[in-house]
Amino acid sequence: GTLCRTKPTDLVFIIDSSRSVRPHEFEKIKVFVSQVIEGLDVGPNATRVGVINYASAVKNEFSLKTYQTKAGLLQAVRRIEPLSTGTMTGLAIQFAISRAFSDSEGARVRSPNFNKVAIVVTDGRPQDGVQDVSARARAAGIEIFAIGVGRVDMHTLRQIASQPLDDHVDYVESYSVIEKLTHKFQEAFCVVSDLCATGDHDCEQICISTPGAYKCACKEGFTLNNDGKTCSACSAGSGSALDLVFLIDGSKSVRPENFELVKKFINQIVDSLEVSDKQAQVGLVQYSSSVRQEFPLGQFKSKKDIKAAVKKMAYMEKGTMTGQALKYLIDSSFSIINGARPGVPKVGIVFTDGRSQDYITDAAKKAKDLGFRMFAVGVGNAVEDELREIASEPVAEHYFYTADFRTISKIGKKLQMKICVEEDPCECKSIVKFQTKVEDLINSLQQKYILQKLSAFRIQWVGLGFL
Repeated sequence: GTLCRTKPTDLVFIIDSSRSVRPHEFEKIKVFVSQVIEGLDVGPNATRVGVINYASAVKNEFSLKTYQTKAGLLQAVRRIEPLSTGTMTGLAIQFAISRAFSDSEGARVRSPNFNKVAIVVTDGRPQDGVQDVSARARAAGIEIFAIGVGRVDMHTLRQIASQPLDDHVDYVESYSVIEKLTHKFQEAFCVVSDLCATGDHDCEQICISTPGAYKCACKEGFTLNNDGKTCSACSAGSGSALDLVFLIDGSKSVRPENFELVKKFINQIVDSLEVSDKQAQVGLVQYSSSVRQEFPLGQFKSKKDIKAAVKKMAYMEKGTMTGQALKYLIDSSFSIINGARPGVPKVGIVFTDGRSQDYITDAAKKAKDLGFRMFAVGVGNAVEDELREIASEPVAEHYFYTADFRTISKIGKKLQMKICVEEDPCECKSIVKFQTKVEDLINSLQQKYILQKLSAFRIQWVGLGFL
């Protein structure tokens, strides 16, 4: 948006076009590069962009000084052709140090006022060493992001990337979904004007900055009105009765390190609840090729015990039978024999990172027909149509997606506010407290999704010569 300005950056893409990258996959890399460029402020005094194409040899497609407009960069990216030979990643990084980031090629003198960034995209194991040359690049002040695709060697990515590795190493299963990383880099390069700090807002009580915008919130003891700006006083409440069950994807595509992030996501939601026999009860089900109840509703009577049980949960690491898991939720999780209480609102939170291997439509519909309030959270390769099918109405308030496991904590903050099921939001006292702390992440993600689509259309129009 107009409020998002990128810090002046010397940005060099280092893209693998070895023979393992098929022509149609290489086109996906070019789309990814173009969409990142779309989110930048391009210019001689703003962000400069260069592209290195490598295989057995290295080809300098264009330098930091070559194009000073976004349109020129996008046209140049479309003209790039794959080299289709070996994989000399170390050689490409050395080329970046010695030439791409040199004064003669348009790089600026190292300064705190702008960044030097390299984004390496690769799908294989390099035929040369990367550890020493990557260390030299980082020592020279170059921040390196490493993106791996398919059967890439993850150890190699960690040798290439800057610290912290969680922020600088990304993996996607195929080139067909690499575009989902676009928003991460748009956000990484974005410096947002703080409208709350400048007073350019119309919030009655509290203003909270969000990427490219702001949201209003209320002080404790008040609730936000439908206009999203003003606040009304709450009557005192003691919390809501709630039966909440998590359905958690434990398939092999999640990966062990991400499964640990999922556990933190669960416990983040638990932290927002008032757990007791008369208030919130929590159950947990993990699914992959089969379904396993980790613990039923009401087994644990305190947040501490629930969180301890979540941390001990073992990773199943098999397939993705989401339909089977939804059927288990209906038949077992919300049954009286498994601790569910008659007349108490039922909430299901379904977490997945991929396409279901079975049919979900009937079970998803039945869950909602029975009055269960269903939230769908998708990460990475999750299919958004499936998430919408699971989510209750209005779907926009019950369905969440992010490309990166590391951002699910932000979705957790949003869910903390939405799982309050009382008609009077003041009754959910523990949730109201979060109104003064959380960002409206989902609106931001939706805005970025729209911007990405507009960027894709713009690229197509440029290609047709209309822009």
